[in-house]
Amino acid sequence: MSQSETPQVDVQQFTFDKQALEAVDSNRHASDNWPIVYILSDESTRTAYVGETTNAKSRLRTHLRDKKKKKLTSAVLVSSAKFNKSATLDIEASLIRYLAADGKFRPINSNLGGAIDHNYYQKDGLYQDILRETWNNLRHIGLAQRSLESIDNSDVFKYSPYKTLSADQRESLIGIFTALLDARVETLLIEGGAGTGKSVLAIFLFKLLHSDIDDIQLREFSDDELVLRVLITRFKKRFPDPRMALVVPMSSFRSTLRRAFGQIAGLSAKMVIGPAELTRQHYDVVLVDEAHRLRQRKNLGSYFGRFDAVCKELSMDACTASEVDWVLAQSTKSVFFYDQNQSIKPSDADAAVFDRLETQRTTQQQVLLSQFRVNAGNSYSQFISDLLHVTMGDSEVFSSKQYELKVFDRIDDLIATIEERNEKLGLSRLVAGFAWPWVSKKNLSCLTSRSKTRHCNGTAPTMTGSTPITPSRK
Repeated sequence: MSQSETPQVDVQQFTFDKQALEAVDSNRHASDNWPIVYILSDESTRTAYVGETTNAKSRLRTHLRDKKKKKLTSAVLVSSAKFNKSATLDIEASLIRYLAADGKFRPINSNLGGAIDHNYYQKDGLYQDILRETWNNLRHIGLAQRSLESIDNSDVFKYSPYKTLSADQRESLIGIFTALLDARVETLLIEGGAGTGKSVLAIFLFKLLHSDIDDIQLREFSDDELVLRVLITRFKKRFPDPRMALVVPMSSFRSTLRRAFGQIAGLSAKMVIGPAELTRQHYDVVLVDEAHRLRQRKNLGSYFGRFDAVCKELSMDACTASEVDWVLAQSTKSVFFYDQNQSIKPSDADAAVFDRLETQRTTQQQVLLSQFRVNAGNSYSQFISDLLHVTMGDSEVFSSKQYELKVFDRIDDLIATIEERNEKLGLSRLVAGFAWPWVSKKNLSCLTSRSKTRHCNGTAPTMTGSTPITPSRK
């Protein structure tokens, strides 16, 4: 909004106590039962609660009787003559997500329904401007510190549990709870390609299971909400304090999710672990994100020694076991989020391991299809897959106004363009696939560890590879 434009949002801040309820009467929108958004917060604990209502005085009076919310000390009313119920629900959900990623305050909300999953009049125009204006006001009064642009490009925002789930994600979530309560099911395979929201679903599930059932709002589930509430209640009765862990094989991604968990009320960075940490205890439920990156004893480098030590502790043969076996041994229920097409390293567990799991009576499979990572959706993903696998027919054409195709004569020009886009928009990357022969110096598929205590014979595959070129983030 430029300085010449008329403000579209009123932001009023006051102390959160019984006397301050009178301040609601002075707000022309709140006093007239107009839809508003409000934020309760406490500076000392750095916690906040975001809500929306058409009866602000009654809602705030109820919060003053709540054992958690009455400890919050400040209230902010966000109102506008342009608000409607759909807009306030959407802005409420957006503020929860942005506050969680901003990091100054930790939302204590348990309403995981996320933004409403339908369009409404001027959603992408007017109400995006109103959200931006609201956020700038919150930064001005000290409730937020970072810009929306910087948050949009952050990993913490990307992996927030306060997201709208797609229809198949919601169906999968209900299926997961059903399987967790079924004594006949020990293993779940949640399969989905890149961008289908496997990580978001895993984090959503963690937050759901660590929230009070009475506080959970699941507006997006509509008719399925009652079914899900019954399943959650049954799960909490069976596992009042579930021993759970989210296993993330890749250390860099593990660090990212630990940061995200550390900023979400009810979750902890300690809940995100590496495969080797499974030896600490036996878990009721273990979720594995990026399960296709679980390793076997090949090309492990400095990790050979640790791999052997864990196998020994779990009484497994290091030459035949994989980290998949570790998960199965150390959990009553295991949930693998898996995409075979993303398994690219010789150290990754063989696809045959997951194929065997699929055939077992104690395993249940579910598939995620919705595409979140690209604007053109599943059709674009299928086009790229067909192109790379040379399975595209001569008559097949992909067209989208949201994409542009450029052909470069010089690699330097390509790199410069990607770096320029990254500087301007963020999240722009250049990657390279296998390009030339990459042959191991030793004809061994299971190399000895540094201590030379074990030696597994085999034949090393001849591979092709390349060095990825990734522009640095400015």
